[in-house]
Amino acid sequence: MPYDAAVPPAATGPSPPPHRSTAPAPVVRGEGQWGFGHREPLNDNEQIKKDDDALNVRARIETVYARRGFAAIDPDDLRGRFRWWGLYTQRRPGIDGGRTAVLQPHELDDEYFMLRIRVDGGQLDLDQLRTIADVSTRYARDTADLTDRQNVQLHWIRVEDMPAIWRALESVGLSTTEACGDCPRVILGSPVAGISADETVDATPAVREIVRRYVGDPALSNLPRKFKSVISWLPDVPYETNDIAFLGANHPRLGPGFDLRVGGGLSTNPMLARRLGVWVPLDRVPDVWAGIAYLFRDYGYRRLRSRARLKFLVADWGTERFREVLEKEYLGEPLADGPAPPLPDEPLLHIGAHRQRDGRCYVGVAPVVGRVSGTRLRELAAVMREHGSGRVRLTPYQKLLVLDVAPERVESLISALRQIELEARPSSWRRDTMSCTGIEYCKLAIVETKGLAASLVTELEKRLTGLPAELTVNVNGCPNACARTQVADIGLKGQLMRDGDGRMVDGFQVHLGGGLALAAGQTAGFGRKVRGLKVTAADLPDFVETLARRYVAGRSGERETFAQWVARADDKELTT
Repeated sequence: MPYDAAVPPAATGPSPPPHRSTAPAPVVRGEGQWGFGHREPLNDNEQIKKDDDALNVRARIETVYARRGFAAIDPDDLRGRFRWWGLYTQRRPGIDGGRTAVLQPHELDDEYFMLRIRVDGGQLDLDQLRTIADVSTRYARDTADLTDRQNVQLHWIRVEDMPAIWRALESVGLSTTEACGDCPRVILGSPVAGISADETVDATPAVREIVRRYVGDPALSNLPRKFKSVISWLPDVPYETNDIAFLGANHPRLGPGFDLRVGGGLSTNPMLARRLGVWVPLDRVPDVWAGIAYLFRDYGYRRLRSRARLKFLVADWGTERFREVLEKEYLGEPLADGPAPPLPDEPLLHIGAHRQRDGRCYVGVAPVVGRVSGTRLRELAAVMREHGSGRVRLTPYQKLLVLDVAPERVESLISALRQIELEARPSSWRRDTMSCTGIEYCKLAIVETKGLAASLVTELEKRLTGLPAELTVNVNGCPNACARTQVADIGLKGQLMRDGDGRMVDGFQVHLGGGLALAAGQTAGFGRKVRGLKVTAADLPDFVETLARRYVAGRSGERETFAQWVARADDKELTT
């Protein structure tokens, strides 16, 4: 979205509520909730946001920092406001994970940036794909990662190049606006929105309208914390781990619309989003989304960053009070009660060739743990053009889909994609393993992840070919769970530990049997943490192999899932 179009008309959407709340004031000490009149900043982050709207930093980047260089950047801009434009400083090379928590921020900073390009709904056209590839090869040392939030992340970005990068991205309708920061992050959507025969309502218009109205709007640029959203008819997105999620549901009287959940999120205090029990028609989704965003802005906790996500407010208030405040103070009318959304018989994975509703096909491929490159994306664009496709979709599982392929061209496309290491018929290990950025670039990481996860996939493919087990493995470099530690069959949380020789090495705390409700009969839950269960990075292939083989040998029939087996297994089966 062009910068000039970032601020929508003031009259669009629901208006912000009155300064003072009509809800009863809490009896606990102040949590910095604006709706109760607590406007004074209670921590350094809140002070930085009060001192200057973070959106204003773009002008300084373009007119000052891009000309004077990294050394000229104000620290509050560098480690605070830059995030609102998708920019984080990278980790300085050579700093091991044991120093992550003891060094000061400036000691961890490199003079290069990670840049996050937001791709709302995961939808890209051919020109946009080519432009990302060009920016990567020209300005980012040919780096590119597909994230589990349908973004693209580049590395080695210099502040001097940001004006040119923004011009390139915005010329094809892409944006980095509020890709990070305490603001509305990228909106997740079904990667097959608008093309799936199983979809009753395409949610894309609601996603686009929210982006048009509210992304870059100063009225929502100072939220207590990040605000993550899902809007999808199909349950092919991790809807239960987001702050707000609209999922398709048919009302028996009102017809197709959306169920609404609030208060999900992982990190160090994971919670699953809770149903409000309402039904929202497609044309009302943007207004209801905005009402919740305003509610979060006004009532969210600002005293402690560790309790500032919407999930903590929902946990304290409960869904009944949350719905009441939303309807009375922000929407001005009640929402209809609604049914829970139906779930498919099997999870919707989208890898391989599938028919679209128009008779053409889409082909889903699995880059290894989301790592690609500018060169690879340019090759992908060439393959797509050769096979008549002008659209690609990113998934929230670090995968991508090529759309609009004639059925007779599918096999040719699959072969061409394989030549550029994009596999449409991957092993389950390649398909179901994800990884965060890790210590290679991330200042919060404790251990390396991307390379380790890729080598793990390769090793498991060698050892476990033909084993009738399909397990998700999520590799995380720290406790923040960017790769969704707690909701994988095998969730790995990075830490340092001592190996058998007493040396301090990279390792992981292990979570077992987590998952989300993505199909009928599935129950969402967080992985089991067996006391003392840790594994070194070097021993990870042996551990996963042993665990997978024990599961296959010990399950009570082919229908028993890994999570069910873990729940009844004793500690010895899981640890030795």
